[in-house]
Amino acid sequence: MTLQQLKYIIAISSTGSMNKAAEQLYVSQPSLTSSVQELEKEIGIKIFNRSGRGVTLTNDGTEFVQYARQVVGQFDVLAEKYISKGNVKKKFGVSTQHYSFAVKAFVEMVKEFDTAEYEFAVRETKTAEVINDVATMRSEIGIIYLNDFNRKSITKLLHSNGLEFHTLTKCRPFVYLWKGHPLAKDKKITFEQLADYPCLQFEQGDNSTFYLAEELLSTADYQRTIKANDRATMLNLMIGLNGYTLCSGIICEELNGSDYIAVPFDDDSDEIMEIGYITLKNVILSEMADIYIEEIKSYLNI
Repeated sequence: MTLQQLKYIIAISSTGSMNKAAEQLYVSQPSLTSSVQELEKEIGIKIFNRSGRGVTLTNDGTEFVQYARQVVGQFDVLAEKYISKGNVKKKFGVSTQHYSFAVKAFVEMVKEFDTAEYEFAVRETKTAEVINDVATMRSEIGIIYLNDFNRKSITKLLHSNGLEFHTLTKCRPFVYLWKGHPLAKDKKITFEQLADYPCLQFEQGDNSTFYLAEELLSTADYQRTIKANDRATMLNLMIGLNGYTLCSGIICEELNGSDYIAVPFDDDSDEIMEIGYITLKNVILSEMADIYIEEIKSYLNI
């Protein structure tokens, strides 16, 4: 098994085609096919199902590609730290639940580098996709939160994907709404006061569970709920429908604008959000990842 073979497998799984992967890799299609067959024989599993419509991963192949991405990703990090890579662009990605502070830290990190020499990516996305992105090295860092309700399930999911959680901060919940909301001037807001207004929640997909929700009290009996896919839409719904969401209270006015506020949530459950970042276990972080984490800590004053 060689690093080159792992890169071949990743390219084929990404393109779904031997021919397209061969073109991308600048190798002949017969050579690529032969290399894959040798690897399958060596490791004793079938990685791809082949048909006239292309190639798809087998169940064993899906698991193998996940590990291959981790190995290749870590090699790239090592090469970045210790080997001159010429004109090859270095890559760094962050996947996060919908936190403006995570995007703000990303902006500050990118300012430290020449974007002509790097390929950066920030993905505000569903909880399951944050975890999958980091597990497959699509992103080096993921930003999520834990609480008493989701901790066991999320921790189990992280463990099964070879990931670990690093705590950044703990905070009490806040009600996030626009400044023109009827409750905006209250010093605290109770759950009962919110009954007449729609609770805004980020869509997590058809197969999601309550444990993957980004909002606190995901199992509460909300009379009105509206799902949204992105932060900009949610902010618009706050103004247009007097909607609200429950959040950490850590908001970035520079990115979200000054029309929104966070009011302490008056709740008897002693709910605590533990916000942190996830990485592969025993990972060697890139320079960009180290700076990104420091930017988050600086923003959070920790």
